[in-house]
Order: sequence, then structure tokens, then C-alpha cells
Amino acid sequence: MANLRKRIFLLTGSPGIGKTTLLLKIVEALKAKGYCVGGMISREVREGGTRVGFEILDLVTNKRGWLAQVSQKTGPQVGKYRVNLDELNDVGVAAIISAVRSCDVVAVDEIGPMELFSEKFKQAVMDAVESGKLVIGVIHWRAKDKLIEMVKNREDAETFTVTYENRGKLYQHILEKIEGYAI
Repeated sequence: MANLRKRIFLLTGSPGIGKTTLLLKIVEALKAKGYCVGGMISREVREGGTRVGFEILDLVTNKRGWLAQVSQKTGPQVGKYRVNLDELNDVGVAAIISAVRSCDVVAVDEIGPMELFSEKFKQAVMDAVESGKLVIGVIHWRAKDKLIEMVKNREDAETFTVTYENRGKLYQHILEKIEGYAI
């Protein structure tokens, strides 16, 4: 069998190492080259220096929603946070589905414990991976799930561990690999 070109690029690494920042830099570079990049980004929300939750951002519409909050009363619990499945599905999943339909590149940040509570999220990730489109994603460094293992073990996927030492170089390295893949 011919060696498949990589088209699924996954970032992993310890919390706070800069995975989302690196993903956003790659997204901006691709947009600057004229590519349509869609999907979802998860970012921490802080109040007074304390993390109170995580928001989801649709890269195309800029629609935002809560992925999880400390003050949320219902939903699956991960640590001190409760996951907002409604907003994950309404904003995050919708952003991935829309990107698969109408963009050149699909970004997914992140495939992690909070997001994996949503069956719709899992299906949207599967659809993105199976779409034949370029996918750039972040996978939680410790999460164990069949979906994560399946995506990581695909022949057309490559995983990069982000560290303080390599995060500056990884940006250029991944962009070069993407340019080797005809979008």
C-alpha cells in the first residue's frame, strides 16, 4: 500500500504549554494564504486571575458558548467544572459540522474529557476525520478514549507533542507539512 500523506495533524502536551496558541497561529497562517478554516476552539476564561471555566468559539461565525463553568449547577462533572452539553453541541459541534461542509480545513480544539461527554461531538469529529479534508486538532494529553486512539492511529494522522523547547519550531514544521498536502 502506498504511503499515505498526512492530513490530520494533532497537537498534544501538558496543560498550559501552548497547544491552543499554536493551533491559532497555524489557523491564522492558513487564513492569510486564502484557505477557509472553520471549526471550534476552546479557551479558558479567568476572572480576577482565577480560572472559572472554558468557552467555545466558532472560528467562522465567532459565536461563543460555555464548554464548562465552575458555577454551572448541572451537567457532567470534570474536576470542579460542569460541562454545558447544550452549548457544546449548539456552538462547538455546529462549528465542526459547518467546517466539514464548507471549509478547506477543520480545526478541533480539543478532543478531551469534557467534549467526549457529547455523542454529537464524537460523531462530528468522526465526520471531520472521514471527510478527506485537512484536520488540525488538539488532543488532551492524558485522556483515554476509543475515538482519540482511533484518530491518533490512522495512517494519515500525525501527532506532535508540544513542549516549551519545541513550540516555536513546531509552528513552521507543521505549516511545511500542511503545504505538502494539497488542500
